[in-house]
Amino acid sequence: MKATIEVDRLRVWARHGVMAQERVVGNEFEVSVTLDYPPALKAVETDRVEDTLNYAVVIEIIQQVMSEPSSLIEHVAGRIKDAILAVYPEITSGRISVSKLAPPVAAQLAAARFTIEF
Repeated sequence: MKATIEVDRLRVWARHGVMAQERVVGNEFEVSVTLDYPPALKAVETDRVEDTLNYAVVIEIIQQVMSEPSSLIEHVAGRIKDAILAVYPEITSGRISVSKLAPPVAAQLAAARFTIEF
């Protein structure tokens, strides 16, 4: 059996970007994480939040990391990964996507996204 916890498309306003203006006005981002966490299988039986990966804690971690500006969403994704693993070292693998919903480009698109798998 496998235990996976997901936070899907968390919306966060942040000031990431290469251009100075992006750091001033900010942008809307979406962050999705998928985390394989074998200890969560215990919660299937116990019904105790202490026996799983608390997604509310993961959301707080993401919000904290997103509040600290980076130039690149690649860097943001890496910092999110490191911060989550620091709290939940039992995670065996995961996927983190950071999407900038209105990138400053001369094109119409839904988002620019970077995804890291570990």
